[in-house]
Amino acid sequence: MSIELLWTDQCFLLVLVISFAVFIRSARRAHVRRAFQQIFNKPIAVSASLILLFFLIIGVLDSIHYKTATEHQVQSLLDRILAPLGAEYEKTYSAPLALTLYTTETMIVDGDARQVYPRLQYPPDDLKNNADVRQLVRHVLLLAALVSLLAVIVLWLGLVLIRRRYQRGLQSILTSARASALITLFFCFTALLASYWLSRELHLFGTGKIGQDIFYYAVKSIRTGLVIGILTTLFMMPLALLLGISAGYFGGLIDDVIQYIYTTLSSIPGVLLITASILSMQTYISSHPDQFTTLAQTADARLLALCLILGVTSWTSLCRLLRAEAMKLREIDFVLAAQALGSSSFKIIFKHLLPNVMHIVIITLVLDFSFLVLAEAVLSYVGVGVSPLTISWGNMINAARLELAREPIVWWPMMAAFVFMFILVLASNLFADAVRDAFDPRLSR
Repeated sequence: MSIELLWTDQCFLLVLVISFAVFIRSARRAHVRRAFQQIFNKPIAVSASLILLFFLIIGVLDSIHYKTATEHQVQSLLDRILAPLGAEYEKTYSAPLALTLYTTETMIVDGDARQVYPRLQYPPDDLKNNADVRQLVRHVLLLAALVSLLAVIVLWLGLVLIRRRYQRGLQSILTSARASALITLFFCFTALLASYWLSRELHLFGTGKIGQDIFYYAVKSIRTGLVIGILTTLFMMPLALLLGISAGYFGGLIDDVIQYIYTTLSSIPGVLLITASILSMQTYISSHPDQFTTLAQTADARLLALCLILGVTSWTSLCRLLRAEAMKLREIDFVLAAQALGSSSFKIIFKHLLPNVMHIVIITLVLDFSFLVLAEAVLSYVGVGVSPLTISWGNMINAARLELAREPIVWWPMMAAFVFMFILVLASNLFADAVRDAFDPRLSR
């Protein structure tokens, strides 16, 4: 077995490592610790952060690809955990937790031609009817709840021991956040274990048009959403910070040039610019087949290109906000005092202006993360998003638009993509509100 990291895997994992290192380094400062303590004093913020952590763990597992020595096939750790869902295909649609196909077929039964619902291949033979399925679901839910309760109790005992040992530093955090954290962990563990165990026996969210497992596709789409949200914000943040603060602080000709740049870029319809860039990327890929030897590399290159294009087209709004905030801050007393004492512009920007606009940067980036997750679905719906070979919520919704016109309606692919996307976006928005309140210097005072 050999590690085969794609370009987006390397960028995604590198961003996480750098972010963790910055977090550890920043936690040494007293005001940063106070800000995080304020965040974790809010039950909603604690619950949202834990949900985001579960999504992030799934994204990391799906970003570590390797090639097996026997099959010579690239797959991720998540594929290994969810196996054999990625390789099991039925004939066509089947409803969630069903034992048969969703449509009837003509079959010969006792010498007569009848319209019957064919049995699926994936469920085991000991599941005979819907009563067995209901009994299995009840058993799995009860077992998952008991295991989750035991895990939460063990974790709670560990927190109690930590509080007794480090009472001065952790008592306030653990006391206020303990209940919401433990309840959230209980529900997350229960949902995780129950869905995994049920997926070993049944198609939890049913199957799609070509018989693919919808639960597998919904879980695999988490990585695509995280990659687009995180990498795009990484590409847009340096441009917005550098140009926005420079325009607001220096003014004059520099301000006029930067305003001209982002005003011109904002005037171009974003969908048309993205479409032209994606088509150019496809032309480059088709004309350089030696650089993209596999379909996975081709789809990954298009995903990385989409992140870069979205980053180039999304920095203008944050740049405008930072410019206005920098124009206001440059007239405040502590900035004028620093100028009078002879501090350089570089030092004033990084020591005085940047810390006072970071709350705007953080809340904008987190809100843009939610927007970008939703934007991928819209762009894939119109055909200019990620590659059709990439598993994403947008491609699931794009494929489900015709399924809603069927009779009877095939609703579960759309619902699965909606539920996962809704939970991720809602958790990120709730966490963003707490982060903004904690890191805004004026609110902290």
